[in-house]
Amino acid sequence: MLKKNNIKSKQGFTIIEVVLVLAIAGLIFLMVFIALPALQRGQRDTQRRNDMSRFLSQLAQYQANNNSNVPGSKDAFNTFIANYLRVNGDTFADPSGTNYTVNNYTACTSTACAQKSAANDYQSGYINVYTNATCNGEAPKYEKGARKIAITYKLEGAGIYCGHN
Repeated sequence: MLKKNNIKSKQGFTIIEVVLVLAIAGLIFLMVFIALPALQRGQRDTQRRNDMSRFLSQLAQYQANNNSNVPGSKDAFNTFIANYLRVNGDTFADPSGTNYTVNNYTACTSTACAQKSAANDYQSGYINVYTNATCNGEAPKYEKGARKIAITYKLEGAGIYCGHN
C-alpha cells in the first residue's frame, strides 16, 4: 500500500511580505516627521500674528486713554507693552519663549519709510514700529498723520507680518 504524502502548507508571512510592510510603514513615518516641523512652524506663526493683532488692539486702547496719542519712542513702546500687554500676569511673549520687545522705532517720511524698512535687519522676537505709516503688503509705507502706526514682525516660516492701526 502506498502512503500518500500529506504535506500541509505552512501558514504565515514570507520575508518579502514582512519587508514590504515595514518599508511602507517607514515611508509613512518619514512623511509625518517631514511634515511635522512645517506644521509646528505654521502654528507658531499663527500665534505671532494673533499677538501682533493683540498689540494693535491694545494700542487702540492706549490711544483712547491718551487723547489719541501714541507712545513717542522705542522706550515708550516697551513701557506700553509692560503696562497694556503684560498686566495681571498676562504674558506677551514669542512662542519660542522670549519676550517681545521693540527693536526699531522709525518715523516714516514720504521718501524714507520704504528704504528704512527694506534696509532693516528683521530679527525674530522684535517688533519694529513705524509712525506716520500704514502697511503695503509686508512693508510699511508713508501715511500722513502722526497717529498712524505700522508694526512689522519677522515670521519664522512665511516672511514679514505687517499690521497697522
